Amino acid sequence: MAPIVCNSALEAVSLIQNNETLWTHSMGATPKVLLDALAKHALNRQGLSLLQLHTEGAESLSNSNLKGHLRHRCYFGGSPTRQQLQHGDADYVPIFLSEVPKLFRSGEQKIDTALIQVSPPDKHGLCSLGISVEASLAACQVAKKIIAHINPLMPRTHGDGFIHYEQFSAVFESSSPLPLHSFATSDEISMTIGKNVAKLVRDGDCLQMGIGAIPDAVLACLGSHKNLGVHTELFSDGVLELVKKGVINNSKKKIYPGKIVTGFALGTQALYDFVDDNPAVIFMDIEQVNDTAVIRKNPNVMAINSALQIDISGQVCADSLGTKIYSGVGGQMDFIRGAGLSEGGRSVIALPSTAEDGKVSRITTLLSPGAGVVTTRAHVHYIVTEFGIANLRGRSLLERAKALIEIAHPKFREQLYIDTKELWKLDV
Repeated sequence: MAPIVCNSALEAVSLIQNNETLWTHSMGATPKVLLDALAKHALNRQGLSLLQLHTEGAESLSNSNLKGHLRHRCYFGGSPTRQQLQHGDADYVPIFLSEVPKLFRSGEQKIDTALIQVSPPDKHGLCSLGISVEASLAACQVAKKIIAHINPLMPRTHGDGFIHYEQFSAVFESSSPLPLHSFATSDEISMTIGKNVAKLVRDGDCLQMGIGAIPDAVLACLGSHKNLGVHTELFSDGVLELVKKGVINNSKKKIYPGKIVTGFALGTQALYDFVDDNPAVIFMDIEQVNDTAVIRKNPNVMAINSALQIDISGQVCADSLGTKIYSGVGGQMDFIRGAGLSEGGRSVIALPSTAEDGKVSRITTLLSPGAGVVTTRAHVHYIVTEFGIANLRGRSLLERAKALIEIAHPKFREQLYIDTKELWKLDV
């Protein structure tokens, strides 16, 4: 059955009724046009719940006048929702990214309407979810109705993210620029961390990394490596130069050899042009991308992630500042465990030694009260700061404490020694 073709985004979202549970396409494919319209439509509705990962440019839905009309339910927090999460005006759901699609497909989390942004249909009537498949494919498979913004500027990507035009309940077509994230300009600290992490990368490794100054710094240091592969939940422009140089060729991978595997991408127009109709890059359902059983099949997986705080025993907090939710669990544990089980695999948590302009040590004796342990001390392997590398795998608490204090900022080391001895009874 053909969808309703709407003249405006507001007309498209008017299909949404009271007390519905909604899903929004996330990351760089956040359907801002539809969400801005939803911010207006929701004022005439009650009891709406909006499920989401990180959204880009969705600030219109954070307006306080929507209280009682629409409430965010976040599997990952971002700038549009962070303040609401920290003030109790939105809900945070801690969950591994790989399990969000399972939540939908099992029926544990119902979805009435999915709001997505797609490429125009091809000659077969198939639209592409473009630069962000993540959990949106699963959401569309279970939603009672799908409202789509058809955007001619959305890259058509290969992989899992195809939905037939006739599956949509309503469509609105308009050209709308995608959110752009410039290649991160690495500061001196990020570059030093990048060099330290790069020392751990071996020829033939299969990389998982995020986006930002540190991942880009790591990638910038890998120009002389050979036969690297990529199997990652997300990537940005940092990989492009390595692909051009032939450093990343995916030749040593056992799962999808010769191809970059990802769940979403976020970067510059050059990145979007690179993935557009490129069969060497496949965007897959995040349940598959982040499945530990899949990740481990590639040899020499090198998982590179970050953190907000690490305690002296190796517990990694990555989703909150104490009790204040900052981001989410995401796929960190999916890949750290997958890398740990991979033949020759390793994992790295890379972070600056301090926060708040050097006033606070990120390596602490104890995590802040309420801090979320995203990666347990039993899973952690390498910790890297600008001051060096600490290998925690198979190390005792005493050995961990010594290694972590050595890569903490020098001005905090003496106090860390004192507090560790007092609180942990470890004579470091």
